[in-house]
Amino acid sequence: MRNLLLTVLLLGLVTVLKAQEVSSDYQEELSGTWYVKAMVCDNNRTEGKGPKKVFPMTVTALEEGDLEVEITFWKKNQCHKKKIVMHKTDEPGKYTAFKGKKVIYIHELPVKDHYIFYCEGRLQGKLHRKGKLVGEEPQKGLLEGNWEASGCCSDRM
Repeated sequence: MRNLLLTVLLLGLVTVLKAQEVSSDYQEELSGTWYVKAMVCDNNRTEGKGPKKVFPMTVTALEEGDLEVEITFWKKNQCHKKKIVMHKTDEPGKYTAFKGKKVIYIHELPVKDHYIFYCEGRLQGKLHRKGKLVGEEPQKGLLEGNWEASGCCSDRM
């Protein structure tokens, strides 16, 4: 009876450790450069002149399951880079940023190397939501023209 109990406890421990390994592998899979394939948001981003510029983002796995995301964006005719630390929560695929003011969900898609990054947060009292479909492979022609036109981030090409 004692051996049976120890065997069950050992199998339970192995199962828990395997579950933690999957979580760790998930973080490693997210590390790398990701290209925005599509983006949606609940406020009007079509205002202004000319096409919108979209740049890749770099994700780095940190200790304890956190992620660091480096984004590049175009504002006032200049290229800007920003690093955001996303803190892992108890819920799989859910992260917080900006002292808990933003919640980010990462959902793996059935299509190989594609994820959805979905962010919710309040800005000036209003709820804002944004979703990005990202993939490891850039869409030829879509991003190249933006880099060339802006002269921005040539180190990322």
